[in-house]
Amino acid sequence: MAGAFPASAQTVSPSCDNNGFLSAQQAAESGQVRGDQPVHICGKVVSVAHRARKTRSGVHGYFYVSTGSGVSIRIVTNLDEMNTPPWPWVEKGDQVDVVGRYYYDSPRRQGIDWTHKGTGSRWGLPGYVIVNGTKYE
Repeated sequence: MAGAFPASAQTVSPSCDNNGFLSAQQAAESGQVRGDQPVHICGKVVSVAHRARKTRSGVHGYFYVSTGSGVSIRIVTNLDEMNTPPWPWVEKGDQVDVVGRYYYDSPRRQGIDWTHKGTGSRWGLPGYVIVNGTKYE
């Protein structure tokens, strides 16, 4: 796949790179890049799903972060993998820093997941979420 990152080659900026995320999002939406992209974003939480949901890969909490320029993105947190307080541990207005995997399935199905320290055969970059200075992995 052109533009996809093999697990061994995944890297991300050590600091917030919303412009890099916005570029990856535009490239995915235009079809220039296929495959998941490592990202490091930051911004304010604009919405929180107050109930966690159980999926086939575990219990997940969801929230949206504004990355600027009117763009917000869904953040997926695997609560079974992360060492956190009970959900929700983030609220509207919180400042967050997120490292994870940007996925794009369609304009209405995109987000950032793998926001925990675990890795897998197809994703080798540990992620995290920092909320108001507190890091959750």
